[in-house]
Amino acid sequence: MEERLIEFASILRRNGMRVSPSENMDAFRALELIGIEDPLLFRHTLRTTLIKRGSDVKPFEELFDYFFLGIGQALDAIDRRIMEELGLSPERFQEMLEQIQRLLKEMEGDLSELTRALLNNDRGALERLLRDAIQQEMDQGTPDSFRLTPYTRMAARLQLDRVQSELERFKGMLQMLGENGEDLQNVLRYLDERMRDLNRLLREIIQQEQRKKGLEPRDFSQRSSLADKSFAFYTEDDIRRMNDAVARLAQRLKNRLSVRRKKAARGRFDVKKTLRSNLQYGGVPFHIRLDRRKKTKPQVMVLCDISDSVLNASRFMLQFVYSVQDLYSKVRSFVFVAEIGEVTKLFEENDIQAAVEAALKGDVIDVFSHSNFGRAFEQFYKNFFSAVNSKTTVLIIGDGRNNYNRPNDWVLREIQQKAKQLIWLNPESRMTWGIGDSEMPRYAPHCHVAEECRSITQLYKIVDLIAP
Repeated sequence: MEERLIEFASILRRNGMRVSPSENMDAFRALELIGIEDPLLFRHTLRTTLIKRGSDVKPFEELFDYFFLGIGQALDAIDRRIMEELGLSPERFQEMLEQIQRLLKEMEGDLSELTRALLNNDRGALERLLRDAIQQEMDQGTPDSFRLTPYTRMAARLQLDRVQSELERFKGMLQMLGENGEDLQNVLRYLDERMRDLNRLLREIIQQEQRKKGLEPRDFSQRSSLADKSFAFYTEDDIRRMNDAVARLAQRLKNRLSVRRKKAARGRFDVKKTLRSNLQYGGVPFHIRLDRRKKTKPQVMVLCDISDSVLNASRFMLQFVYSVQDLYSKVRSFVFVAEIGEVTKLFEENDIQAAVEAALKGDVIDVFSHSNFGRAFEQFYKNFFSAVNSKTTVLIIGDGRNNYNRPNDWVLREIQQKAKQLIWLNPESRMTWGIGDSEMPRYAPHCHVAEECRSITQLYKIVDLIAP
């Protein structure tokens, strides 16, 4: 049991919860006193000893179900949690499911088996489909796509992109039918939560199966290097190795810019000046004129979401921006969860490690609050928007999950119209954008560029976007 508890604590840490060795010892001592025979008491004991913040209770409950219970029981627990979140009695919840089933019969076109199982709340079919897919993955894998993680291959096997598309089509049909307002919102939120929970459950099942085979679940693949590993699954050792990765990426960008500037030093061919200076020769260009306008360094403003869910990605990006700030005439850095705060002075007055740690640990803003992108954007507009100009690149790093608060996407529209460019890097898979409380479908249209950026490899591919 001690090994299982250590594994569970490790999973909690990988999912953004701050569980220290001392809390592990508290859990061991508490279980020595009360035992593990009573399942409910066992759950409450771990929650009491391992969890310190109210915001961690919900993810703890989900991960507990995935880790200690079977797939069927985990699906039952998901239903109970969604029922509580929607404030529905078991009778009302059942009525909602029956309403979905009636509407499903009216939906045209073939649906995948997984979509039908989700919409019908057929837990038996869901469990069978998940077990079949994980068994194929564990037995076969996909040798010709070794750089893909098992989760990516599983998502392809289960056709999760098709499932998402079919759910969106179903939601569109509901809205066209003009269902009752409150009932419609309950159904839409239920479908979003089911899809989001399916993704989470799938990841946890893969990790459990790999542990059974004695494999270390490193971003779901032993062969995955630090460059390919998702920021969300960095271990403490990976975070220590992050410094070298940041330095290499920063140097690569500087080398690339150095080559670009040397090529540009001689200037570009200027057609107008050349023709004007050669009029005496009938327009024959004996004397070539080059455009030697001096390039000015642009400015950059970085807005980093430092909520637990994207903490490692923000840590990496803050270190990266710190390392390349000499490429810009001015760098201003901001961090936010529900409120936004400027950390530019921290970066000017401290070395990279001290600056990043101070920015992330709560010295500037309350890091324990619930994410509220809308409020943070509104505060940025009120206090800092005047500093944005046509030379400014605004870079946002965050998952766009707004806890159903006002999105205030109008702020991004204003920034896009005034800035040189607005870039959003999202540490979440693009497949999850718009699911649950994700506001990315509202935010992305106002960005010049919005890209998935979950690993160093992906960042390498888009690093030119933030190059001056």
